Formats: sequence, structure tokens, C-alpha cells
Amino acid sequence: MAAERHPRITLHLGDITTDGEVDAIVDAANKTLLGGGGVDGAIHRAAGKGLLAECRELDGCETGDAKITGGHDLPAAHVIHTVGPVWASGGDEAKQRSKDEQLASCYRRSLEVARDNGLASVAFPSISTGVYRFPVDRAAAIAVATVREGAAELGGFEEIRFWLFDQATYDDYEKALGD
Repeated sequence: MAAERHPRITLHLGDITTDGEVDAIVDAANKTLLGGGGVDGAIHRAAGKGLLAECRELDGCETGDAKITGGHDLPAAHVIHTVGPVWASGGDEAKQRSKDEQLASCYRRSLEVARDNGLASVAFPSISTGVYRFPVDRAAAIAVATVREGAAELGGFEEIRFWLFDQATYDDYEKALGD
């Protein structure tokens, strides 16, 4: 029996919309999938009007789920849209665990959608850590652990990339990757 092959996981600092070396980029979307701020707005602007038109046909997306569209004017062929949880500071531990589970589901469902569509490489942003205020160190640990586990379980992935928007976020993901 052959040894299980794990995908290469790499970190990148900058703009996820410029990555043309992956099959899909992941959009940290809102529930409408019709564009918004942060990475979601950047992806919609870079992809052009065709993405918005295709997203209108999807009828939104629930928190923790994922849906796929074409990449339109992006260099990547596909966009996987996932809706992360909004962090509420000061919540009780059960509520925070629920948010952790929703965030993990974003990564897991994105990988499942990629696999179901025969994709071998995916680029993720740091989901929910912008306007949704999820603590970056906590999000990084969840993202890296979920991607490692999910990619190994599902198989078929060659590379998973994380595109991170600033050095502090990059540093938290680098620490999580090293743990």
C-alpha cells in the first residue's frame, strides 16, 4: 500500500486575486454572495460583472457552507464562496466553540466542494478575521488544522495556499503551521 500523500501547504503575503497558479481561490463571502468589503469585495471587483451574475443564481449561502462559481476575469478558473462566522467577543465558551466549529466548516466544505469538482489546488484567505473580527491566532490554528485534516481525509490535493493580508496575520499562520 502506498504512503498517503499530503498536499504542500504554503503561505503568501498579498492579494489572493492575483493567484493564477491554483484551480480555485476561496472567497470569504457574506450570506448573499453578492459582494461586500474586504477580500469579498476585492474578488468581486477583480472577477468582473460575470461573477456577480453567476452568484445571483446561487441564492446565497449559509454560514459554514460553500458554493462554487467560475473565476470569470480572475486568473484562477474557479471561486469557492464560503460564509464565515461573525465573532462576538465576550460570549460564553459554548458560543465561542460554536463559532470555532462554523469556521472549521468553512474550510472543510470548501475542500469538499473543490474535491467534488476535481480541483487539486486551492488558495484560502484568512476567513472571518477582517470585518467579522474572529481572533487571528485562533482562526489560524483552526484553519491550518482543518485544512491538514480535511485534505488528508479527502485526498487528491497537490497544494493548499493561504493568502494573508498583512504581516501580523502571516506570522500567526506561520506559527500555526509550525505547531
